[in-house]
Amino acid sequence: MDILPQQKKSQVLNKKLSLCLWGMILLILCSCAAEVQKTSLPIIGNRDFVDGDTIYHTIPSFNFVNQDNQAIDKSSFENKIYVADFFFTSCPSICPKMKAQMLRIYHEFENEDRMSIVSHTMDPVRDDVAKLKNYADKLGVSSKRWHFLTGDKDQLHDLADDYFNIVITDPEAPGGYDHSPYFVLVDKKGHVRSKCNGTDKDEVDEFMDDIRLLLNEG
Repeated sequence: MDILPQQKKSQVLNKKLSLCLWGMILLILCSCAAEVQKTSLPIIGNRDFVDGDTIYHTIPSFNFVNQDNQAIDKSSFENKIYVADFFFTSCPSICPKMKAQMLRIYHEFENEDRMSIVSHTMDPVRDDVAKLKNYADKLGVSSKRWHFLTGDKDQLHDLADDYFNIVITDPEAPGGYDHSPYFVLVDKKGHVRSKCNGTDKDEVDEFMDDIRLLLNEG
């Protein structure tokens, strides 16, 4: 009896069985991975319970002007989601990196009418309307999609807390302000749904996935 061909058949069979087994394992792993993918975004922030209802953190009312000297308030984003951050035009530290990443978001969703971008200056004394207009023009962006806001300094700094950003006047910090680099995603009801480090490309990539997810939420 010729044993060698029989051994080869057995080896081939074992190899096929092994490949099938690994294929089944990969299929299971992929299935599990799909199950843990985000299907919705949480509402970020403290919440209260009143008479059995959950009251979520909401961005409060505000009233500023943009680079076109147009009044911008919460009603400007009715039925829209928006991305918010805090910056100042003369910032010598993290702001240029943040704006480079926000430009990526702008171009990715440039034709998306259901979304806006809102950049609040923390230095309204120097960042008046004309300064913000020049800044926006140099970036090559439209105020229809991206608002650069200025106004009362105390109101701007107080509002940063509601966006989970830190803005502190500090003469020893670069440019005179110490601030955090966060981009914040706000839904149609004024709830914060996602945030990321605006200087980190990988985090911004994930953040853009969150924007798509929130847009699909309806």
